[in-house]
Amino acid sequence: MQLLCPVSWPDYQLVDCGNGQKLERFGPYLIIRPEPKALWTSSVPYREWTDRAHIRFAQGSGLGKVGKEDSGTWEKLKKVPDQWIIRYKKLFSLHLRLTVFKHVGMFPEQAPNWDYIYRSVRRIREKEPQAVPKVLNLFAYTGASSLAARAAGAEVVHLDAVRQVITWSHENMELSGMSGIRWILEDAFKFVKREVRRGNTYQGLILDPPAYGYGPEGERWKLDDCLYTLLQECSRVLAGKNAFLVLNLYSNGYSALLADSLVRQCFSGKGNYTFGELYLKDDHDKRLPMSVFSRLEL
Repeated sequence: MQLLCPVSWPDYQLVDCGNGQKLERFGPYLIIRPEPKALWTSSVPYREWTDRAHIRFAQGSGLGKVGKEDSGTWEKLKKVPDQWIIRYKKLFSLHLRLTVFKHVGMFPEQAPNWDYIYRSVRRIREKEPQAVPKVLNLFAYTGASSLAARAAGAEVVHLDAVRQVITWSHENMELSGMSGIRWILEDAFKFVKREVRRGNTYQGLILDPPAYGYGPEGERWKLDDCLYTLLQECSRVLAGKNAFLVLNLYSNGYSALLADSLVRQCFSGKGNYTFGELYLKDDHDKRLPMSVFSRLEL
């Protein structure tokens, strides 16, 4: 099992974590956000956090769609713009902004997956110099994984069920000096089943589903109810060679071993499988687990 965290990324830093919160730096700005997995005591007193921080998130007082426990409001402790830009290595740039769900538009622990996606596309292009790899990014959010694949030379289909985050993704593409990504506003399961009927295949599949959510028409779905079936359908659109899959899971109910078992069962056990956890390490060497992943390379 692999344990991976971001490395060599000047624009992000986990400064400290503990007492159910984390202090992070995104570009020049320090942010305090809730973090249920930070069960230990912080290394630095909270008062020092607030003295240094530019923004903090107050949980439970917002107007979030899924309930007060998942939403809140931001308090600006120092002067901060409503949005700003950070860079991921030399690959792409991202617009960050404050949302009612405590997010800022990217998940920093995903950096090892972005690197893997970039390397995988480059590997396929080296094996097939005349071909352009096709990559399908499901539950694609604001598009960091799409940009990693595009930066490596892939033809990218970016799918999400929320129109606002697709618009945000398009802004990130233009900010990064790229073009040509295909945008799809659709339910992931419905789209994949249509691709199966059409006989379309992809050299790369990226899945980063939330634990629950809503489709474009407001239909509610729960990951527990559909993940296995979705992966079975995805196995029918992944190319049989020179291909890769990345599955990332945030839900506390899923382990890395479970993610690996699901992928092996759905993709017939062929190819090179790896699995593990993504974590963030703070300045005091505390490791904060964030998500689990499974990868397949053909």
